[in-house]
Amino acid sequence: MMLMNKTSNNQTKPKDKGTSIDGGKMAPRSQNRRAYFDYHIMDKIEAGIQLVGSEVKSLRQGRVQLNQSFARIRDNEVHLLGCHIEEYIEANRLNHDPTRARRLLLHRREIRRLVTRMQKDQGATLIPLEIYFRRGYAKVLLGIAIGKKQYDKRAAIKERDDKRSMEKALRRR
Repeated sequence: MMLMNKTSNNQTKPKDKGTSIDGGKMAPRSQNRRAYFDYHIMDKIEAGIQLVGSEVKSLRQGRVQLNQSFARIRDNEVHLLGCHIEEYIEANRLNHDPTRARRLLLHRREIRRLVTRMQKDQGATLIPLEIYFRRGYAKVLLGIAIGKKQYDKRAAIKERDDKRSMEKALRRR
């Protein structure tokens, strides 16, 4: 249902709902929820991602899996590895390789900052947390992460269950 405003000359026009970041298109945000369970996220950085046309179409349909993906810094470039973007059905022979390495677009100073941060924190990894569109461009939210131990994961499960049971008890009141 569209809201209408009356103007002085008896014409109607649609009410402005505000401008959306993605130009009105509802592009999905693909999240790696498993990353928050498996890793301690210390810092986040947003990067662009270099894609081919069929990958963009598939990404807009939400056909991406981030659960086993990670990023590596090689030759002063950052690459996303293990990210599975399904083939776009209508692309036929011009389709892309679903698991190819994709270059991430960062400034040199950002890459330098990432390298120093990774060297400082031994055992740190770059994990993609989300893929989304901002102003028509595909973006990846990278997290500098350190893997959790098994006891950390058990504590997170216990905390989550306790929180859920407290909310359930409050709802009963």
